[in-house]
Amino acid sequence: MIRKRGSDMKITIQNKVNSYQGNVQGKANEPITVAGLLDRARRGLDGYYGGGEPDWTLEHIYDRLEHNAPRIAIIGGSSDHPAHILDHETVYKAALKIWQEGGVPFYFSTPVLCDGTAQNNIGMSYSLQSRNAIAEIVVNQMEAHSYHGAFVIQGCDKQPLGILSGLAHLDRVRRYRGEHHVFATFSPSHVLMGGTIPDDLKRELAELASQADTAGFDDIGADIREAVSYILQCSSNTSFQGVFQRAVERGLMTEEQHLDFEKRLAVNTCDSAGGICAFHGTGNSSRDITAGFGIVSPVLELLIEPPTQVQVDKAIEQLFSIIQRPECSVSELVRANIGNTIKLHSAGGGSTNLMMHIVGAMIYAGYDFRLSDLEAIVNSHPIPDLFDYSLTEGRDIYTLAQQCCSGQIRGMETLIYELSRNGVPMDLDAPTVTGQTWRQRLSDTTNLSADGVKENRIILSTPRRSFSGVDVLSSNFFNNAVVKISGMPTKQLDLFDQRIAFVLYYENEEEANHHLLDVNLLDGLKMSRLFRLEHMRQMAYHNAAVPLDQLKDMDYDELFDHMIQQEWLRLAVIISGQGPEAFGMPEMMTPMQHINADRKLRRLTTLISDGRYSGVTFGAAVGHVTPEAYHEGGLLYMQEGDLLHLQFRSKRIDLLDSEAFITGEVALFQGELHVQRKELGMARLERLRHRQRMVAASNRLRDCTDASRGVVPMGVALDADMKWPPSSKL
Repeated sequence: MIRKRGSDMKITIQNKVNSYQGNVQGKANEPITVAGLLDRARRGLDGYYGGGEPDWTLEHIYDRLEHNAPRIAIIGGSSDHPAHILDHETVYKAALKIWQEGGVPFYFSTPVLCDGTAQNNIGMSYSLQSRNAIAEIVVNQMEAHSYHGAFVIQGCDKQPLGILSGLAHLDRVRRYRGEHHVFATFSPSHVLMGGTIPDDLKRELAELASQADTAGFDDIGADIREAVSYILQCSSNTSFQGVFQRAVERGLMTEEQHLDFEKRLAVNTCDSAGGICAFHGTGNSSRDITAGFGIVSPVLELLIEPPTQVQVDKAIEQLFSIIQRPECSVSELVRANIGNTIKLHSAGGGSTNLMMHIVGAMIYAGYDFRLSDLEAIVNSHPIPDLFDYSLTEGRDIYTLAQQCCSGQIRGMETLIYELSRNGVPMDLDAPTVTGQTWRQRLSDTTNLSADGVKENRIILSTPRRSFSGVDVLSSNFFNNAVVKISGMPTKQLDLFDQRIAFVLYYENEEEANHHLLDVNLLDGLKMSRLFRLEHMRQMAYHNAAVPLDQLKDMDYDELFDHMIQQEWLRLAVIISGQGPEAFGMPEMMTPMQHINADRKLRRLTTLISDGRYSGVTFGAAVGHVTPEAYHEGGLLYMQEGDLLHLQFRSKRIDLLDSEAFITGEVALFQGELHVQRKELGMARLERLRHRQRMVAASNRLRDCTDASRGVVPMGVALDADMKWPPSSKL
């Protein structure tokens, strides 16, 4: 039913439901909020308004509400997050344009938890939960105030996919009620320029590195030089922190010097204009994902400063062009573009966090979708590595944004184009928020090829290697896990693939960090005689083809030292009890940074956890293990000295029969861990339950699906009853 328009209505929502028509209180309350927003916007933009004389009288606003003009919420983020400190500029521009187009603009913001700020403290136990909370907040506000659509100022961490999930879910609910579909466009925050280490501090760091070399700690010297080579970001400060602590323990610097260096690095890290950090973490991976879902206008996708009025105007004009098109609703864009999104994420080597968020978004959109469905899409055709990103060689995301802003390439449009040229099937007929399909968008080939960039090329036309992305692993002691294979250079992959590793077990992150920062960790392992001598000999033979005759006369200490020096030894550090219900599924970014900041450890060690990882994490980092230890998954029963067979190219990690390995047989463990190690598991589970109370009960991830199903509220998952795949097409 098309409702009769008011005399000056440019556009109305074509649906019989209008909550404001019969609600006089809403028409009494909301006009002053709209007028106040538009008045502030005009003042904030020095009197600018592109629609002539301001005409937002309370009467006019009332009429638009009465006649069902599009009510569009501008959704921002909290200004205590660096990505949102300049939101007000974009809010003002969007509000005036929405009114000019005939809509009714509103504004609200959601809390946005900064993963960097929450890193390595209790705040990280609230990070993943904040995604579900944001989705809930968005649904609450959109429903309570009856907004039809949204202009989303996209920030970092869990906010982008939280809002997308909430809007997709609401779209399905409204369709079920017979109401107008939900429409939205996303405006990602600009990229934050990386900081610069002051010259005087660089000199002092160089002197410290030389001092370490002279004192015989050349590993610390080399690690300091490597840390200096990175662009200065919050994540790189963690690398410095680990190296500095080792330097303090070796007497190379005082604790006061450590704190002085830390302060001088910190205050030079973030540009005052804010934005999303320039590494390819969860923030910028989310930028890739929302663009892949077709819900971002290309004029706003990759910017180095807040969008101009012209750019905002273009995006909102595109949004108004799809208001009456149900195939361009939020849940439909998510459904139609899921294959494109997953392939973009894989080719770009995005954050492992998105493996959960993509699955979660599909479930919120109403589909019975699982990690195995995502894996099926990835495996339907080889996806090459087309993203040559580096934090040390001038190829960060800020540089990519500069390339887009200067017209050399076109961001995700370029990556889709190059994937197609490399034979990867892309759904080019999927709709997007511009009102065009990808095929229509790519029909204009101006600056489309990656070859338009001549220096510091990040998006490639010729693959770096034939595989990329995040792999899903299986095991005989867990169901699923993920590893960011794009974060493992081929040489590093070779170091860990088809290797046997000893387990080092930690019940929580604090315990792991304490030991990983211990400069005497390896010496302590040797002195403890934790590993069996027979296992060490067979490990050297298996991992490095060292003849057993060459090893038989070595005593324990001599063999252990050789295994470290020759890199025959492999360690699998397990950090358990970090799963969603146990502790909110925090990121294991800090312990992995401590491993990566120690050049000995990073060539010997893989990290395995039921927690998550930061998008900036690199190396042999395995996460999202299901079932989690709290649910009596296999991680609960692992113990130090266990043997794991790492098979990254075969996408497996298996627990071995320790007794069989004494004779060199690589045989899978066939017992029942939960029976054989019941007392060990129950004691650990009791400690997990006690530790869980450190997280506020109101914010624990109870009654949620596991990581393989996106960690979404169980109620949302139960309502996701649309089958996937809808056809054989991937």
